[in-house]
Amino acid sequence: MADGALHTLLDETFAAFAQVQEEVRPRLHVREVGHVHYVGYGVARVQGLPGVQAEELVRFPGGLLGMAFNLDEGEVGVVLLGESHHLRAGDEVRRLHRVLDVPVGEGMLGRVLDPTGRPLDGRGPIPAIERWPVERPATPIMDRAPVKVPLQTGIKAIDALIPVGCGQRELILGDRQTGKSAVALDTILNQTDKNVLCVYCAIGQRSSAVAGVIADLRERGAMAYTTVVVAAGEDPPGLEFIAPYAATTIAEYFMEQGQDVLIVYDDLTRHAWAYRELSLLLRRPPGREAFPGDIFYLHSRLLERSTRLRPELGGGSLTALPIVETEAQNVSAYIPTNIISITDGQIYLSPELYQKGVLPAVDVGRSVSRVGGKTQLPAYRAVAGALRLAYSQFEELENFARFGTRLDEATRQSIERGRRVREVLKQPQYEPLPVAGQIALLLAVTSGLFDELPAADVGAMSQQIREEVMRLETAVCRRIERGEQLSDADREALLARMKEIIAANRSSG
Repeated sequence: MADGALHTLLDETFAAFAQVQEEVRPRLHVREVGHVHYVGYGVARVQGLPGVQAEELVRFPGGLLGMAFNLDEGEVGVVLLGESHHLRAGDEVRRLHRVLDVPVGEGMLGRVLDPTGRPLDGRGPIPAIERWPVERPATPIMDRAPVKVPLQTGIKAIDALIPVGCGQRELILGDRQTGKSAVALDTILNQTDKNVLCVYCAIGQRSSAVAGVIADLRERGAMAYTTVVVAAGEDPPGLEFIAPYAATTIAEYFMEQGQDVLIVYDDLTRHAWAYRELSLLLRRPPGREAFPGDIFYLHSRLLERSTRLRPELGGGSLTALPIVETEAQNVSAYIPTNIISITDGQIYLSPELYQKGVLPAVDVGRSVSRVGGKTQLPAYRAVAGALRLAYSQFEELENFARFGTRLDEATRQSIERGRRVREVLKQPQYEPLPVAGQIALLLAVTSGLFDELPAADVGAMSQQIREEVMRLETAVCRRIERGEQLSDADREALLARMKEIIAANRSSG
């Protein structure tokens, strides 16, 4: 036999032997395993796992999940995503080779869940279409569209003076107990029948307070279009840290289906506290106010995910209302200034106004919307174009007048008009107003119809005017809500109707 033929035969024999050996060899499953070296509150340090990647999930005994946070040379710092009372040094840790994700889909509407996707409402598993990572890159600039469509909050002081657009990021900030959450909840309630879906993310709140919010939303029918993500104050800081990212992923699913979505982060101050706590426990170097140096990036990568998509990508939008708590009205503190620089404006709630009973306690002079003027309906610009400046001037004049200075007649009339504007802008919680009702009241007060009324009677008269105008001038109301210009004929019709209502009430009174 020739040497070439012999070599060919040997090669074929060895190949057949290797194939048989591969078939009978037991399958080997290689698993990368580490061990717990240290356990603290909400964190653990793990030795081993040399191939673990940043933000990868690992599993501890009992099904406890953790997220790789610090990738040091000798150990891995892990953020725990659940209760860790059973965890001990020496326990085995395994890689899961995936990042944290949450369920998304239409089945999320009306549900209450934690940041990992576990249901908290006792209604069984969530029927999810798929699972998306909680950390997703923001929409590229070329895929974004200008913010031109208004998002109506139902609050006169905001829609008229500090308007918000679909795809905008408008910060709500103020001291404790000034009505920040109330403004956000009224905005959610106002989205009924407006084809806007909502996500409410509670971060570090008391469980009883969150339960009250959910009860209010359910009682008023808002849970039908709302998803609630809860990381309560008694939960581990890891859950508080991932909560806003998980909520944003849920909202992004609806945005990418072409829906307009509103997301409320209540609040990002507690989110920053949770991140600071985790960073200090894992011995990351502290910076200003003991926050780690990347706290700005933490919130910027979250809020940059809010936008409006181009029409060819569905035209959906994600509007963010982050809430931040200030201390002693210090808006120049570290976290407030960070988020003010990231967002497109802020609604500042004043404790002085709150204590005076001016609710919502919106400080018009310190609030701003850097986008909203382009999104405001034309009827607002027609009746309230100069109202913001005039109202700010009134507040300054009123403070000046307290010193007992003798005022000329024009200044006195400006102060009296401003007081009636303030009465009109007052609004109880859970009573968002439709656009046409707001326009009618703003037209009445800017045209001087309330000037002859005592300021104390303006609130009751406003309520009656709104109800009567909405009932009798339905054609004008429909044109206003469709975004049409307020014509001279419409203006005259509204003014005539409101004069009749005021005259009838004054004669009967």
